[in-house]
Amino acid sequence: MSEKAKIPEPADIAESKFTAAQEAWRVFGIMSEFVEATQRLSAIRPAVSIFGSARTPPGSPYYVLTEEIARKLSDAGFSVISGGGPGIMEAANKGAYHGKSPSVGLNIQLPREQVSNGYQDISQTFRHFFARKYMFVRFASAYVVMPGGFGTLDELLEALTLVQTGKSQKIPIILVHSPFWRGLVDWLGARLVEEQMIAPEDMQLLQVLDRPEEVVDAIFDHYATRGFAPLPSEHELLLNL
Repeated sequence: MSEKAKIPEPADIAESKFTAAQEAWRVFGIMSEFVEATQRLSAIRPAVSIFGSARTPPGSPYYVLTEEIARKLSDAGFSVISGGGPGIMEAANKGAYHGKSPSVGLNIQLPREQVSNGYQDISQTFRHFFARKYMFVRFASAYVVMPGGFGTLDELLEALTLVQTGKSQKIPIILVHSPFWRGLVDWLGARLVEEQMIAPEDMQLLQVLDRPEEVVDAIFDHYATRGFAPLPSEHELLLNL
């Protein structure tokens, strides 16, 4: 009998069933992350998600700038959501923690364990990146993107994709510190627009700002004629994200 037509041994069948059962139970674990996080974060709106490098040391210009932005957002009535770790995430939580509104950390379990920062009024830990990323989008009225690496770019591009494709409500997506971001923005215009990979109006989904007060003003300007609560159509989008 050929290898292709070989009849499975009982041990192989048992192992396959065990693996399938493991996968099925894992789905329940993923569901529980969504349910628990949604319940814990349901009262934090309006909120702003802030992203940036985990490698930025305390006291550096990017750290100080992030802390100031987060403090101004918190005092203006926005909960501030970060990834809950060090660097820019810590600066965002620290600024909000000393402000008037909640500081929220969405922490992630990693093989090299991420150390949670100590400036979180609400701390939620995830095992799965996609559940965590969903919560950044689900509760954010705006994205503020500080200088960062691959993870920061991942969050930025996912937000742009969701808004561009109409899978998420249109929210301000703000890049902070123009010297850092200008090369990327110029490349998007020079390559993606010119080669018709994106439409020219897609570039309007991004704003590049430098000062903390500009960030706060840009978010308020976006919602000036409507309020921060999702409209019925936007709420439906979030449910089907």
